[in-house]
Amino acid sequence: MMIQTLADALAAKGYETLTDVQQAVTDPELQDADLLVSAQTGSGKTVAFGIAIAKTLMGEAEVLPHAAAPLALVIAPTRELALQVKRELDWLYAKAGARIASCVGGMDQRTERRALERGAHIVVGTPGRLRDHITRKALDMSELKAVVLDEADEMLDLGFREDLEFMLGEAPEERRTLMFSATVSASITKLAQNYQRDAKRVSTVSKQAQHADISYQALQVAPKDTENAIINLLRYQDAQTAIVFANTRATVNRLATRLSNRGLSVVSLSGELSQNERTHSLQAMRDGRARVCVATDVAARGIDLPNLELVIHAELPTNTEGLLHRSGRTGRAGRKGISALIVPMNIARKAERLLKWAKIDAEWTTPPSADMIRARDTERLMEHAMWNEVISDEEAGLAADLMGKFTPEQIASACLKMHRAQFSAPEELSPPDAKHEPREKRDFGPSTWFSLTIGRTKNAEARWLLPMLCRSGNINKADIGAIRVQQEETFVELTEASSGRFIAALGNGELEDGIRATKLDKAPNLSTPPRGKHGAKGGFKRDERPAKPHRKGPGEDHAPSDRKPSKPKSSQLRPQNQRDDRATAPSANKGGRWSPELTKDTQADYKIPTKKSEDAGAAGKAKVAAKDADIPFPKPKGDKKRDAEGKKQRWKNDKPNKKAKAGGRDDKPGGKPGGKPAGKGKPRKDQPRGANAAPRRTK
Repeated sequence: MMIQTLADALAAKGYETLTDVQQAVTDPELQDADLLVSAQTGSGKTVAFGIAIAKTLMGEAEVLPHAAAPLALVIAPTRELALQVKRELDWLYAKAGARIASCVGGMDQRTERRALERGAHIVVGTPGRLRDHITRKALDMSELKAVVLDEADEMLDLGFREDLEFMLGEAPEERRTLMFSATVSASITKLAQNYQRDAKRVSTVSKQAQHADISYQALQVAPKDTENAIINLLRYQDAQTAIVFANTRATVNRLATRLSNRGLSVVSLSGELSQNERTHSLQAMRDGRARVCVATDVAARGIDLPNLELVIHAELPTNTEGLLHRSGRTGRAGRKGISALIVPMNIARKAERLLKWAKIDAEWTTPPSADMIRARDTERLMEHAMWNEVISDEEAGLAADLMGKFTPEQIASACLKMHRAQFSAPEELSPPDAKHEPREKRDFGPSTWFSLTIGRTKNAEARWLLPMLCRSGNINKADIGAIRVQQEETFVELTEASSGRFIAALGNGELEDGIRATKLDKAPNLSTPPRGKHGAKGGFKRDERPAKPHRKGPGEDHAPSDRKPSKPKSSQLRPQNQRDDRATAPSANKGGRWSPELTKDTQADYKIPTKKSEDAGAAGKAKVAAKDADIPFPKPKGDKKRDAEGKKQRWKNDKPNKKAKAGGRDDKPGGKPGGKPAGKGKPRKDQPRGANAAPRRTK
C-alpha cells in the first residue's frame, strides 16, 4: 500500500498507472530489502526509488518529522542528473513535507553547508562533492536509513569507485542500499556483494523490446553534407525540442554557431561550460526559449527534457551504451520519439556494426531534400489551427482595410512570404555516393553588380555574407555569382533577373547592421585586387622596392665602398674536386696560412688546412722521427680510467720487489718502505716513523 501523500502527488502529476520498474520496487516483499535494479532508460527510475524508500523513511506516517540529520542519500554521476533527481523528489515528497538538499560540483559550497546545517531529509549529490562534505564533517551520515546509487554503472565508468566505497563505508551498516543501473556488469555485481546484504535482483529490461517507443533512422549522406543534413532534418521535423549529440567540444561549438546563424534557437551543453551556464542552457530548453540543444555525452545520462521529440547523432557514439543512452532522451514515459544517425558513406560499415551490436533495427534512408522541406512547410501552413480560430472585431476591421487597399492575391502572397521568412532556407544536398569532383564553371548569364559598404577592415567574409544576402534580399544561392571582398567594400554579382527583386526587398538599400547595397553601372575592375594598405602582400612591386639603407656597425665611420675585403673562411671555399684556376693555395712564406698566390700545378696536392689538422700532422711526424731514432716517445693521454688501471697494475708488479728489499718494520714484517704498517689503518701520531720518512709538515 502506497503512502497517501505520495499517491496524491502522483495523481496530481498525471500518473494513471505505474511503469514496470515502479510496480516492481513497490512489491511488499521488497519493502525492507536491498535492491539491485536494472531498467531501460526513460522507464521512470527516479520516481521508482523515490517510492521504494518512502516506507523506510516515513514508516506508517504520511508526513516526515522535523528535518535534522539526513535520512536518505542519493548519489548521481553528473550534476545535471543530480539536479534533475532533486526536482523529481521535490514534487513527489512535497505534500509529505520533505526538505531536500543538493550537493553538486560547481555550486557554492557555503550555501550547501548552510542547507545541511538547517537540516534535510534527503540529500542528492555527485560523488566528489558529497565526499568533500563528509570529510569536512558538514554531512552527518549517522542517521541514514537508505542510500541510493542512480546510474551506478556510469559512476564506475567515470572512475568514482573509490568515492562510492568511501561513502558506503561511512554509512551505517543497518541501512538499505538500492542500486539502479541500465546494465549490470561484473563490477556492479562485485560492488553489490561488498556493500549490500542479500540484495534482491529486479530487472524489467527483457519485458519489452529495447526503446519500443523510439523510431531509429540511419540517414546516408555525402561526407561534405553532414552539417547540411542536420539543418534539413531539423527543418523538416520541426520538433518542439531536439538534441544534437557530438563527440567533442569543438564540434559542439561549431554546430551551435552554424545552427544559430541559420535562425534556429540553440543552446550548447558541454564539459567546458560552468555549472551556471549548463543550468541556464537546460532551463532555456524547459522554458521553450530554445528548441535545439547541441551537446556532448555529458547530457546523455538521465537528462529529461519536456516534449523531446528528436535526437540527432551528428557523430556516431563510441559504443552501444552511448547510442542507447543518447537515444533514451526521447521516447520517455510512453511518448514517441525519433533517433536519427547521420551516416557519411565512408563510415556506413561502422554504423551497421554499431546498430547490430545494439540489437536495433533502423530504417536506412536519406535526409529530407529542399523540395520535401518546402512542401512540408506548405502542408503545415494549410493545417495550422489559426484558420479555425474565431476572428475578433479588431482583426475583422484590419482585414476590411486590407481588402480595400489590396487584392486577395496580394494579401495571400504577403502572408505566405511572411510565413516563410520565419524559417531558414533548406540546403541543397548531394547524392550520398557523390565523389569530390572539381566544380564545373557554369554560364552565369547576364548579371548586375552591387557594392556593399563592408570590406576586409570589418572582417567581411563570403561565408556569412551569402546567407545574409539571401535572407534580406529575397533571393537564393543560385542567383548569386561572384563575391569579391576588397579592403573597404565588397562587390557582389547577381543575375539580371533577380536584381529587381533584390532592390525591391531592400527598400532603403540597407541589408543588416547598417550594411548598405548600391547598384553599379558596370562591372568593377577586379584584375589586381589590393591586399593591405600598399597593394599586394606589402605594397610594392619587386622592381619598385626602395634599396635598404646601410647600417654602420660599431665604430664604423666609412662608407660601404671603402670597406676592406675580408679574408675568405675555409667553410666558404669549394672542395678539392670543384676547384678551378681561380682557386688559392698556401704560400711558403706564410707557413701554411692561406694566401691568394696560387698556381694550377700546386692545386692537386693541396688540402684545406685547419688548426686541428696542422697540430695532428706535427704530432704524427714527431712520433715517426722518434721511432726511427729509437728515442722513447711520451705516451699520449688516453682514457682516465684506462690510465688509472694501468698505473695500478704497474704498482702491483713492483710490490714484491719492494717488500724483498725493505722488509718493513721490526714489529710488522712485510711492511712497505717508509715505515707504514702492513696492517689496516694509519700509524698513530705517537708511533715512531721510518728512518727515511719525510718530516711532517708544520704550519
